[in-house]
Amino acid sequence: MSESGRIGVRKTYKLYIGGAFPRSESGRSYPVSDAGGELLAHAAQASRKDVRDAVVAARRAAPGWSSATAYNRGQVLYRVAEMLEGRAAQFAAEVVAAEGASARAAAAQVDAAIDRWVHYAGWADKYAQVVGSTNPVAGSYFNFSLPEATGVVAVLAPQESSLLGLVSVVAPVLTTANTAVVVASQDRPLPAISLAEVLATSDLPGGVVNLLTGFTAELAPWLASHRDVNAIDLTGAASGLRADLQAAAADNVKRVFVPRDEDWAAAPGLARLNAFVETKTVWHPIGV
Repeated sequence: MSESGRIGVRKTYKLYIGGAFPRSESGRSYPVSDAGGELLAHAAQASRKDVRDAVVAARRAAPGWSSATAYNRGQVLYRVAEMLEGRAAQFAAEVVAAEGASARAAAAQVDAAIDRWVHYAGWADKYAQVVGSTNPVAGSYFNFSLPEATGVVAVLAPQESSLLGLVSVVAPVLTTANTAVVVASQDRPLPAISLAEVLATSDLPGGVVNLLTGFTAELAPWLASHRDVNAIDLTGAASGLRADLQAAAADNVKRVFVPRDEDWAAAPGLARLNAFVETKTVWHPIGV
């Protein structure tokens, strides 16, 4: 209740699939508490059907996103950073509640998340130039190699870093023209849902990012075994679950990214940009 005596409007936290905000088809929700154990909200608890819907949305969006020019993708991602900065105070408050951080530390994490998004937006039209090549060959032809998007990438967001870690795993997937199905931090999902609201009101086409909240151990096996998911990032999976997820992914020839211990505040490098691309080599005759 505010100082004026008015009862505030409680926010309804939903999933983000195909550019819309549905409730879980199962009707389930689960309590989300702050760092001190006090109830913050009830988040939607996604089901196997929600996973399928998210993958369908990501696959539908993939051709348009991957065929957009790299320059245009960079513009779209930069717009997301603009909108993140416009809501910096909201995100800082959510990080404070989720992680128990001080206001100063939360503000610093939000600033770092915005800078990280700008960093990856800037790579969109530069990555192919850095990792692509014109190959020396002998004969009446030449060839060159270029990176292409892997396709639909499932991302298990880090459990401990509710915003900076989330941005650090999602942004590079989009930079290299993939679409994503993201499972948010199980215990700290609220900043992820607010990020989905930013994505929904930016220039990012619906379905390029789909965000699910719920229990990682319940949702991850369906993503790892789904035959229309091309790759999976195991960052947010518990160590005891990773071997089973890798086995499920291997059954349908899925690319798997197994992270090492990561310092989210450190400079990101190219590892996550390299993780979800395929190299296409084109041959062209000379003198024909």
